[in-house]
Amino acid sequence: MLISWYGHSCFKIQTKPQRGADEVIIFTDPFDKSIGLKPPQGNADIVLISHNHFDHNNPDNLKGDPFIIDALGEYSVKDVFVEGISSYHDKDKGALRGLNNIYTIKSEDLLVCHLGDLGHILNEDQIATIGDVDILMIPIGGKFTINSKEAEKVISQINPKIILPMHYKIPNLKIDLNDKEEFAKELGLEIENNTSKLNIKANDLKDIQNKVIFMNIN
Repeated sequence: MLISWYGHSCFKIQTKPQRGADEVIIFTDPFDKSIGLKPPQGNADIVLISHNHFDHNNPDNLKGDPFIIDALGEYSVKDVFVEGISSYHDKDKGALRGLNNIYTIKSEDLLVCHLGDLGHILNEDQIATIGDVDILMIPIGGKFTINSKEAEKVISQINPKIILPMHYKIPNLKIDLNDKEEFAKELGLEIENNTSKLNIKANDLKDIQNKVIFMNIN
């Protein structure tokens, strides 16, 4: 599985669900140019949209005829299994900013979880439905989502193997968010922008737990 980050909450996931199968390309939360970043481009097979705000819902720049998932439930697309799980964009059960879909993606014996614009600590039902996560994509920038302290709590609830922070302040982004330094300080981490592409196999993660990787924009 190959993962790239386009900034904000947008990741590109390239996966071959079965040996010898064609590659399946997944995009999460594609944004439009108004946020100050270059919108993602290229072919897509699946597009996941956590909610309908402009900085998370712009599949128009993507090519092909992707299967767009923007609702709750279970999906099987080209042998990739996706589940949309209900959550809120705020701490008041959606009264301030509406609903948010969490997505889990199963392929290549890996479970990826994209939390979208999660605005609250998870409940027991959500934790159970999410399951055993290998790769967690989690917002850390606060103001519109969980902040650094809350992200640390959610990480402890999910206990993933790899953590990919998203939705935080980066150069050119026109949305006011907290920066990654606050999250790193909260967790006692040294910041390393290790990679712009993350190539992962299930066997690579046997001895890894709660490893944070700040990705470079693709």
